[in-house]
Amino acid sequence: MAKVGRIKLGSQGLEVSAQGLGCMGMSAFYGPPKPDSDMISLIHHAVDSGVTFLDTSDMYGPHTNEILLGKALKGGVREKVELATKFGISFADGKREVRGDPAYVRAAIEGSLKRLEVDSVDLYYQHRIDTRVPIEVTIGELKKLVEEGKIKYIGLSEASASTIRRAHAIHPITAVQLEWSLWSRDVEEEIVPTCRELGIGIVAYSPLGRGFFSSGPKLVENLSKDDFRKLLPRFQAENLEHNKTIFEQVNELAARKGCTPSQLALAWVHHQGNDVCPIPGTTKTENFNQNIGALCIKLTPEELAELESFAAADAVKGDRYGGTANTWKESETPPLSSWKAV
Repeated sequence: MAKVGRIKLGSQGLEVSAQGLGCMGMSAFYGPPKPDSDMISLIHHAVDSGVTFLDTSDMYGPHTNEILLGKALKGGVREKVELATKFGISFADGKREVRGDPAYVRAAIEGSLKRLEVDSVDLYYQHRIDTRVPIEVTIGELKKLVEEGKIKYIGLSEASASTIRRAHAIHPITAVQLEWSLWSRDVEEEIVPTCRELGIGIVAYSPLGRGFFSSGPKLVENLSKDDFRKLLPRFQAENLEHNKTIFEQVNELAARKGCTPSQLALAWVHHQGNDVCPIPGTTKTENFNQNIGALCIKLTPEELAELESFAAADAVKGDRYGGTANTWKESETPPLSSWKAV
C-alpha cells in the first residue's frame, strides 16, 4: 500500500497527512446514511494507513456525521488524528441560514465539541461566509476560541481572496477549503495565489468531481433518489452528455499510465503543490485504498498539460452548484465600521 506522507498546512505549525478523508458522504447528501459500524471500520483503516486528517461539519446530517466521528475517535484514536470540523450553516425551522455572528460561533463550537466528544478541534472552518457580518467580527470570535484552547487553528471555506485577506489580518488563517479538481479550476486565478502569498494551506474538496472522475456519466445512473448530486447542473442530462468527453479523455490517459481515472484525477490535484491537501470522500475500503494509490503516480509536465487541456474552463458545462450556494463568489462581507453588535 502507498505510503502516506505528511505536509505542513499553513504557516502556524499544523501538520496533516498528505491526503485527508472527507467524511460527509458517510452520513449525508450522497444517499442514505451508511451503517455506523462500517464507517467506523473505514475511519480506523484510514488512520492505520496514515490518512489522519479527518474532515466533517456540523451541517452534515445535520450533526450525525460529527456524532459518528465522536464514536470513531474513542479508544486512543483521537490522539492520532488531525480533526477538522466546520460551522456557519444552520437549519432553523427547516430553513437553511448562513450565520457568522459571535453568539452563533460560540454556540456552534460548544455543540461540535459535545457531539465529537473532544476537548478541542484541530482546525475549525467557517463553512460559508455570512455576508451580513463583517468577516473581522467572526474571526475575532474564533480568535477568542483559539485563546481558550477550544480550537487550535482557524480555516475558511468558499471565501473570496479579499475575504481571506481581511480575515488573515485579524488572526492567521491556517487553511482555506475550496473545490479544486480537473473540472473545477476557477480558484486558480486569484484565491490560490492569495493563499500562497499569505502562507495559507489549501484543502481541496471534491477532488474527484463528486465521483465523476471515478465512473464518469454512469455515476448518475447509480445514484439513489435522495442523492443531492442529481440536482447539480453538471450532472443534468444535457450537460452530462457534453462532460462525458472529459471523462473519456482522462480514462484514456489513465489506461496509458496503468492507473484508474480517479487515481489520475487525484494525482493531478497532488501535483498542484506541497501546500495542497485533497480530501476525497468514500464509504468503501477498496475506493479508499485506490485513492491513496494516487500518491504514487508521477506526472510529467507534458501529462499535466494534457490533462489540463481536457478540462479547460470552457470545456465543462454546468455550474458547480445550482441556485444560491453561498460560494466564494458570494462571500463579500460589509466593512467593520458598519457593524453594530447586538
